[in-house]
Amino acid sequence: MCGIAGVLDLSENVIADLHNRLDTCNAIQFHRGPDDGAIWSHPSQKVGFAHRRLSIIDLEDGSQPMTAPNGNCIVFNGEIYNFLELREEFGIESFRTKSDTEVILKAYEKWGRDCVQHFRGMFAFAIWDEKEQSLFCARDFFGIKPFYYTLVDNKLYFASEIKTLLPFVPEVATNLEALKEYLSFQLVLKDKTLFKGVYQLEPAHWLTVKNGNLKFQKYWEVYYDLDFDHSEQYFQSQLENLLEDSVRLHTRSDVPIGGYLSGGLDSSVVSILANQHNKDFMAFTGKFSEAGNYDESGYAQLVADREEFDLRILNITADDFLENIRNVVYHLDSPCAGPGSFSQYMISQEAAKYRKVLLGGQGGDEVFGGYTRYLIAYFEQCIKGAINGTLNDGNFIVTYESIIPNLVGLKNYEPLLQRFWQQGLFEDIDKRYFSLIDRTPFIGTEINWGLMTEYSPYDTFREIFYSDNVQHQSYFDLMTHFDFKTLLPALLKVEDRVSMAHGIESRVPLLDRPYIELAATIPSNIKFKNGNMKNIFKKSIKKYLPPEILNRKDKMGFPTPFSTWSKGVLKDYIMDTLSSQRALERDIINNRNVISKIESEGEFSRSLWGFLSLELWQQEFHDASHNKKFEQQ
Repeated sequence: MCGIAGVLDLSENVIADLHNRLDTCNAIQFHRGPDDGAIWSHPSQKVGFAHRRLSIIDLEDGSQPMTAPNGNCIVFNGEIYNFLELREEFGIESFRTKSDTEVILKAYEKWGRDCVQHFRGMFAFAIWDEKEQSLFCARDFFGIKPFYYTLVDNKLYFASEIKTLLPFVPEVATNLEALKEYLSFQLVLKDKTLFKGVYQLEPAHWLTVKNGNLKFQKYWEVYYDLDFDHSEQYFQSQLENLLEDSVRLHTRSDVPIGGYLSGGLDSSVVSILANQHNKDFMAFTGKFSEAGNYDESGYAQLVADREEFDLRILNITADDFLENIRNVVYHLDSPCAGPGSFSQYMISQEAAKYRKVLLGGQGGDEVFGGYTRYLIAYFEQCIKGAINGTLNDGNFIVTYESIIPNLVGLKNYEPLLQRFWQQGLFEDIDKRYFSLIDRTPFIGTEINWGLMTEYSPYDTFREIFYSDNVQHQSYFDLMTHFDFKTLLPALLKVEDRVSMAHGIESRVPLLDRPYIELAATIPSNIKFKNGNMKNIFKKSIKKYLPPEILNRKDKMGFPTPFSTWSKGVLKDYIMDTLSSQRALERDIINNRNVISKIESEGEFSRSLWGFLSLELWQQEFHDASHNKKFEQQ
């Protein structure tokens, strides 16, 4: 786990101050790799790499940038979990190190761009091909590891974090299309970022540069080719075996391993399985003792006690928020979905005292359908199907009668249901799901819409929603696939930034390619049987979990009591932040109107969080951007 960066002149000219440019990148990304740092520059001075290292595999000889005997050079961030098997395939005697970095170099030498198809892991890397005089960059299948780039003065810059690129861009400005997406979803879509001129390489894509020409290509896709030939028991057994294998690979490390443990299904089973492979396993969680019903640590403790591993519980307070929120925004690079990023930041800070590698449970909700909104949307379709007689069409997976017992899960969602059904009832399913996740109906005069672009996020939403890799008659798969392609990368971004802020490598065993490819083939009438969220996933892990965890109905998703704090201990801070002179002078955001709605903010609303994040982001990256410019020597 590391921080990577680089620069390439597309005209193959000498890059002035190449060494200093790369040093600047390494200085900004120091937190991503506090163990070591180095740079490499080509003799022609037309290309160079920078690297910060967090030593996890081959502590002695795995330093980067790493150069092969044929002159190829690599910078790599991530872990290739099947590197031992690949070493055996290539012949161990041909390796100079025991690192997975050298395995990538060997794989590229043998398979070229197709090397990515042989990897199980998380990765973002760049390889300079000396023979071809070309650059090859790739990002992992799910977007676990980040890769950002920008083009300035006919030079390509890339890095693990956006902030690393900002000293080189001509101006720090907002991408208004991305801002419109953020206002809708509190995340951005496809290759966009909130910074104008800065882009991300999309998951499962590679980038090549040769003779000044950039080429992008998707190298992998998950196909929802539904398998109706096998039984629920078959899928249950296969999922169980593949998850055990994934956790086994994910626990490969030359340093001790721990885990994020919230007390929910996903993190609990990951921690339990990881503990079987690491007897010094240690887990970490948080609680909010000063904020009422925001404490799930009892469930985490139950798992730790039964499995006999150490659990560290951090009590997180509003004072912690005041002390750290600006650091959180800095490390995130841009606003994100929900205040949970702050809580994750605090737990990572505590965990860094004991561990350098932590396993988490990201991915289960998007793959198997763990969000309550799926139940809301599907319930409406059940009513519609029962009325018009189409209930048995197109893999319609849940009957009206069978879903009734599970509607207790909607108990706390009455305000959302009221808004959802106020208009558009029984419209096309894409419009209904967009309505369910779109946050702009809650936003009015807080935004000067006349200054915004005409771009419609719905158009991009619909493009992703109706992707060719999903059978369009399966509403459940359409919903979960959209979140898999959009929400999951946004959550993985948070996972990466808050862990790397403290020099921690975060691993996500539920996002293993064989596991995901199998899950995509499972028919929705098995995944979502009787409206039971994560049905097949629960059955595949039931033998590992205490019944109190497996059957709990009160899972909160480790919420942060921001709404409660905003009306009490944080109110003065929020008011001061949003009423500063700079905040009141924003052109697109009217913070006076944001302030006027603080008291009416609902308990589960994220509008205030979204606007506070935007303001802190603008203060950190826009207002002070003149202090971050690279000055050529």
